[in-house]
Amino acid sequence: MRRSVTVAASVLDQAASSVTNIAVVLIAARVSSAADFADFSLVQITFGVLLGLNMAHVGQTVVLVRGGDAAVGAAARSSVAFTAVASLVAGLLLAGGGALAGGDTGRAFLALGAVLPITLLQDGLRYAFSALRRPDRALVADLVRLGCVLPALLAQPQPSSAARLVLVWGLSALPAALLGLLLLRPYVGGYRADLRRLLRRDHLGRRFVVEYAVGNGSSQLAVLGLGLFAAPLAVGALRGATTVFGPLNVLFNSVNTFGPPLLGRAGSRRGTVRAAAALGGVLSCVALGWAAVLIALPDRYGRELLGATWESASGLFPATGAQYAVMALGTCALVTLRVLSPRATLSVQVVFSLLSVALMLGGYVLGGVLGAAWGLAAGSAFKAIAAWTRVARTRPEQDPDPGAAKDQRSSAPLS
Repeated sequence: MRRSVTVAASVLDQAASSVTNIAVVLIAARVSSAADFADFSLVQITFGVLLGLNMAHVGQTVVLVRGGDAAVGAAARSSVAFTAVASLVAGLLLAGGGALAGGDTGRAFLALGAVLPITLLQDGLRYAFSALRRPDRALVADLVRLGCVLPALLAQPQPSSAARLVLVWGLSALPAALLGLLLLRPYVGGYRADLRRLLRRDHLGRRFVVEYAVGNGSSQLAVLGLGLFAAPLAVGALRGATTVFGPLNVLFNSVNTFGPPLLGRAGSRRGTVRAAAALGGVLSCVALGWAAVLIALPDRYGRELLGATWESASGLFPATGAQYAVMALGTCALVTLRVLSPRATLSVQVVFSLLSVALMLGGYVLGGVLGAAWGLAAGSAFKAIAAWTRVARTRPEQDPDPGAAKDQRSSAPLS
């Protein structure tokens, strides 16, 4: 595919995926009570953590694979097979834990365990298509996903339990998952899946998992802690506030997924850094503008978006808008580091993500859910400053993942 078509299809695919996620949360908020939406939010955050771990271990490494069709095809097939096995194991654990816990929350997690292999596999296919430079096929599958999930959720009675919504949300991904596998088959059918390379000690995905677990994962788990041990409605408020900033997640996800290969073609270190800095500035301004629109939105329209959750979520928009503005700068800095020196991002993620969690928890103690939101914003600002400081001191690595290169040289189609 031509580069311009690839970029356009990639952005549209991210948009379709993000619109699906946003619509799911908005519809769930409208067809459930505040308590049921809090349970649904806990499940969605848990899914987000599992999705992020799989993206870090499998997705972010497969898009960095270099080599010919054999190397990329084998890596893509291996990534899909690994996701299928890992999601099945995680789903069984979640279902068992939910069954033991009981209650409305336990039943919601039981439902998540039942549908996790479908939902995680469907999303994981996007990275395989990205590595193969066929985002158009990922776009087709994600549009089918969007077309299935919205009517299914809108058809649910009001109020609906969190477990019911989770089951409907998960099962509606089945047609898209099957279609994605069908579209992927011509590109990987002749290659062998090697799950052992994804479990090797020198696999780069292990570093990315640590980054995610300490970074995004730690903040998500901290929010879960607020819901389980402090105030479940606080989770619904934070989830509602971040959901209406979903259009920005489309852009951030595009930068994370497709930024490394594009920035890597900038031609020089200086060109890469300048392009990333300019992109970060533009995205930061977009985030501030979107926050201003949401703050000015009349309450009657806000309730159409989030239902009863709007009352608690709308007060967080200034803090969440500030967080997204600095997140734009930090995201572009971390992607730049990923291109220049993939190993350089770990220390930044570990130190400043833990700081962000501490600031969020401290903010909650001092100022409730609003204090937690401002704590997250402050943590994102410190991380962005640290990441750009590291960019200024980093020089490109010639061979960021020798283990992956070794795997690629040994990959070959089956006879």
